[in-house]
Amino acid sequence: MVDARLDPDRLRERLRSLDDLAAGAPPSDIEVVRAPGRVNLIGEHTDYNDGFVMPAAIGLEIRLAVLATDERRVVVSLEETGETGSFDLDAIGPATGGWIDYVGGTAWALQDAGYAIRGFRAILASDLPQGAGLSSSAALEMASALALLGPDGSAVPVGDRARIGRRAENAYVGVQSGVMDQFASAGGVADHAILLDCRSLEFRPVALPLPEVRLVVCHSGSRRRLEASAYNDRLVECQRAVAAIAQLDPSVRALRDVDDELLAATRDRMDEVAFRRASHVVAENARVVETERALAAGDLASVGKLFAASHVSLRDLYEVSSPELDALVDIATSVDGVIAARLTGAGFGGSTINLVRRDRIIALREAVERDYPARTGLQATIVDVNAVDGAGWIRDGIT
Repeated sequence: MVDARLDPDRLRERLRSLDDLAAGAPPSDIEVVRAPGRVNLIGEHTDYNDGFVMPAAIGLEIRLAVLATDERRVVVSLEETGETGSFDLDAIGPATGGWIDYVGGTAWALQDAGYAIRGFRAILASDLPQGAGLSSSAALEMASALALLGPDGSAVPVGDRARIGRRAENAYVGVQSGVMDQFASAGGVADHAILLDCRSLEFRPVALPLPEVRLVVCHSGSRRRLEASAYNDRLVECQRAVAAIAQLDPSVRALRDVDDELLAATRDRMDEVAFRRASHVVAENARVVETERALAAGDLASVGKLFAASHVSLRDLYEVSSPELDALVDIATSVDGVIAARLTGAGFGGSTINLVRRDRIIALREAVERDYPARTGLQATIVDVNAVDGAGWIRDGIT
């Protein structure tokens, strides 16, 4: 069920109440675009290493009610607070450190890539929690890209829109993320995850074991903020590993190109931290491929083991987990009917993703509500999410 705050007619009226220009326009001139968040089933910190990932777009999303204008200016108001951000398309200026940067950065990246974009007035509403590791920033970028390009923007290939969003995040906002989040938000497939090759951007849908098994997100209540985290350091550490390995094998351009044998052969060429990071990425790429095979075979026991290995690797080798995320995984895996659990997203706080048998979701919720506050002092939020289609325009209630 869609959050009432995201109802298209409500958003149109809210924009008309906040913006004088929109107030004078007929409601039919105000269009609504949506872009979902995502969970990553497996394949963490592999995307900026040209590797494999398996995300799913989820039914928590950002919506923009948009009135196109002839002005070379973008004005966006937050539905919840009325706070407004704006910029001129011909003088976007540097990042300000606020949420409007994700809109401005997308506009900058689109123009730099040669796309014609338009000004607009908009209101932004979301049921996608910020800082939960569910890619609210990528969803805002993908919604903004369509709003800036106009109704024909859906014809721009998903990969191109994802690359634009990644450039906005890397070069304008300053987070050296990969392309997974934007691609999942733009190109999600209902009832499926997608296996994405982050080098070629080739992808294929991966059927999920629905409806018997559900995707359940547990938000730790510990907010994640990438700019303030060690996320960018991890990229540098991976680059150190690549540089060391390339001394022996110059064909290596990214950790995607490294297997266990080559990594072992170059162990003494790199520092200990770089080796740990590379060890995670090489094994994680293999886990993504193995998870696809296990899902196709209906081998959920193996999926559970792969999720567990991924979480341990992220905790011990990549060092991006947290006591809160570890507690959520421990609690979840103690509940009968929880098939798999691991942190999802970059880590440093945020959420876990759990594959749970439909009739055991209540048991998981009860266990988390009973045990998690005592272990962490925090309250977790538990959400049963659907895998949905990627970003698009809403017309007559249909995306």
